[in-house]
Amino acid sequence: MNQDLEHIKLLAIFHYVVAGMTALFACIPFLHFFMGLALTTGAFPDTDPEAQTVGVFIMVFAGLFIFAGWTLAALIAFAGRNLQKRTRYIYCLVMAGVECIFMPFGTVLGVFTIIVLMRDTVKEIFGRPTAPLPAPTD
Repeated sequence: MNQDLEHIKLLAIFHYVVAGMTALFACIPFLHFFMGLALTTGAFPDTDPEAQTVGVFIMVFAGLFIFAGWTLAALIAFAGRNLQKRTRYIYCLVMAGVECIFMPFGTVLGVFTIIVLMRDTVKEIFGRPTAPLPAPTD
């Protein structure tokens, strides 16, 4: 039981770290956003009206990617907080599955989180009932 608590504590810390890295990497499209802004405002000489339209599309897509990345980072941090408080078992399990998509750090963290959360002793810590084993039949 003590080892399970230590594993949950470490998973919560690693969720915060991965959330921070996700938020940082989500800032990369700011380069595209500012390039689109420069095209839209006419900061470049000899800017066509078509270039302004392209600049708006670049800004919209970059903004969507930034928003999606920051949202994902917030959801991962919230999963870390729930692990730390040992609440919302299903949410933590679902977020571990979602994290598996994002290689390499999310995959490692998601797999280890799933492994730890599937233990019966961890389910008891979260207050989840464990399924009884079926009686053997002869």
